Amino acid sequence: MIGILDYGMGNLFSIYNGLKKVYDRPMLITDDNIASLRTADGVIVPGVGAFDDGIRNLKPFTGELLNIMESGVPVLGICIGMQVLFEESEEGKEKGWGLIPGKVIRLPANVRVPHMGWNNLHLHRHSELLDGITDADYFYFVHSYYCVPRDEDATLASVEYGVELAAVVNKDNVYGVQFHPEKSSKKGLQVLSNFVRICKR
Repeated sequence: MIGILDYGMGNLFSIYNGLKKVYDRPMLITDDNIASLRTADGVIVPGVGAFDDGIRNLKPFTGELLNIMESGVPVLGICIGMQVLFEESEEGKEKGWGLIPGKVIRLPANVRVPHMGWNNLHLHRHSELLDGITDADYFYFVHSYYCVPRDEDATLASVEYGVELAAVVNKDNVYGVQFHPEKSSKKGLQVLSNFVRICKR
């Protein structure tokens, strides 16, 4: 089972329906069935909204989630779900999970905010998550802040938007994508399918 955290934020049913196209056992994880995380093969943390709201709404899940992360279960954060993996954000005062060292900062003043639309990735290194993806493939972004990993090797792919910013990150079994794979057509589904394959290893 791959769990999708239902914490009151994010394109919940879009990601559920997207995952359903490539995997037959997605489960929405709520306050009522948090214990299901203990048997999950993987977890997706979706997200649309503000950093502080995300951290606060995720608090009921955090203990179980961090435990399964430590045990090696793959986790994929999407948009705000990626940003909460970092230590802190300029958007708010709450501390992030710190699973990927670094911070989240606002997009530069010389670009339109939010960054909204389709952009192609620049691949930095190979990852199973990006199997079948090339520099020519476009993904859908909606965000006003972006992640800056402390370790450059944590960035699997970047995107140009005023600056070169991290679009896909990874450390051990923790993955994050700034774009929305559930809204990125066939290539977005390819990323979700790759995550499912990672979870089945």
